[in-house]
Amino acid sequence: PPDQALEWSDSGVAGAYRFLRRLWAYAAEHQDSIRAAGELDAAVLSEPLRAVRREIHEALRQALFDFGRHQFNTVVSGGMKILNALGRIEAGADAPAAAVRREGLSILLRLLSPIAPHVTHALWRELGHGEDVLNAAWPEPDPAALARSLVTLVVQVNGKLRGQIEVPVDADRAAIEQAARAEPNVQRFVEGRPIRKIVIVPGKLVNMVC
Repeated sequence: PPDQALEWSDSGVAGAYRFLRRLWAYAAEHQDSIRAAGELDAAVLSEPLRAVRREIHEALRQALFDFGRHQFNTVVSGGMKILNALGRIEAGADAPAAAVRREGLSILLRLLSPIAPHVTHALWRELGHGEDVLNAAWPEPDPAALARSLVTLVVQVNGKLRGQIEVPVDADRAAIEQAARAEPNVQRFVEGRPIRKIVIVPGKLVNMVC
């Protein structure tokens, strides 16, 4: 940030250079599928693609907040997170995957355009988004992409971590208890012992008291 002490580091420049090279290589590798990709239909996305898209929009939300605070170094870090998320989409994937890839790179290029204008301008045109990235609308997080269909809960036995489970966000108490009891490592610690009480902290944990 401008109001903080700045310590020059050649390693920082080298890291930024490597990131931009990765971005260029990724865009070149997937250029054809991105240019041919259709509109994104979130309703047909698989759970792994939903997770990638959620990660992209979470990183975007944080990066926009950092832009507002002039924390440009963490904006770039957010861009790296987006590129890493895109890298988890399988190569040669289907149309929904190509649409997520296209959306993600579009977000990334617009996000980085004030920081790396020449690279983002060139890639914007090569990927078929338009003539000038500076004329494109500023990216905004999609609330639907940020919504989670599953939540991860840690499972404790007598206050000690013994496992974790993944359940639908709207799962009722009975479904959560059933999933916790079925967790293999948890079963090892409750086997042969009566469970006197189960405490559930919504969205966080399940604690079995024996």
